[in-house]
Amino acid sequence: MSSVAKVIETMQARFNAAAAAGLDLIFQFSIEDAENYFLAIKNGTCDLTQGDADKPNVTLIMDSATLKGILSGEVSGMQAFMTGKLRAEGDMMLALKLGELFPS
Repeated sequence: MSSVAKVIETMQARFNAAAAAGLDLIFQFSIEDAENYFLAIKNGTCDLTQGDADKPNVTLIMDSATLKGILSGEVSGMQAFMTGKLRAEGDMMLALKLGELFPS
């Protein structure tokens, strides 16, 4: 298992099912220097899959160091976005929902 998979699994372990009630969303993580993953949030569940989703609601594009920094709390997601280390495609407002769905 890659280090990116381990990092995303720690995120999945923090999943707040109550915040996901009634949601049906796909968050795509396009990692520039590693494999891609997506999280499918549906009716209070969270499934992690390696690869690319057919129709993600939002795609977050970054390198593995930025992903690790954001998920460890060492890097602010907003700071990474403002400095160009994190890019988002699709419904960018959903990226803000990640903090609620995956509290640190």
